[in-house]
Amino acid sequence: MKKIALLVCLLIASVAAQAQFEKKWLVNPSVTGLGLVHYNETDKTAFGLDVHGGAFLMDNVALLVHGAAQWNQGGGNQDVYTLGVGGRYYFSQVGIYLGANVNVERYDFGHDQDDTDFSVGLEAGYAFFLSRTVTLEPAVFWNINGDRSRYGLKVGFGFYF
Repeated sequence: MKKIALLVCLLIASVAAQAQFEKKWLVNPSVTGLGLVHYNETDKTAFGLDVHGGAFLMDNVALLVHGAAQWNQGGGNQDVYTLGVGGRYYFSQVGIYLGANVNVERYDFGHDQDDTDFSVGLEAGYAFFLSRTVTLEPAVFWNINGDRSRYGLKVGFGFYF
C-alpha cells in the first residue's frame, strides 16, 4: 500500500510541476506488439496500446506520465493495465533517445484472480521527424518484472508542441 501511495504522490507532483515548464510538451501514443511483444512467462505475444505524455524539464530531458493497456496477454485470458512515471533523454541533433520508467501493473486474470505488481522499464528509440512537430518513433523496450518480464518493439507517433 505504501508503494501505491508513493506512486500517486509522484504522479501528483509531476502534474503540479507543470507551471515551471515552457511551451515544450510531448504526447506519444504508441501501438505496441504487432506480434512483436514477447513474454518470458508464457513465451507468447499480445496486442497493446501505450500513451506517454509529458513535458521537457530542460533541453533534451523530458518527464513523462505513462499509461498502457494490453489485452489477452500471452494468448490467454489475462489483461494488463499499467500506470507509471518516467523520463527520456534525447541525444542532440541525432534523434536517438533513451528512456526509463517505474510502473504499477494491474493483472486481471478473470474470475476474481487479480494481481498488482511494480516494474521498471527501459527503452531506446529513434525520433524521426516527419514534420516540424510530428515524429515517427520506433523503439525497443524491456519491462523488468520478475517472471513477468517482457521485451519487444513498438512504433509510435510523437507530437511535440
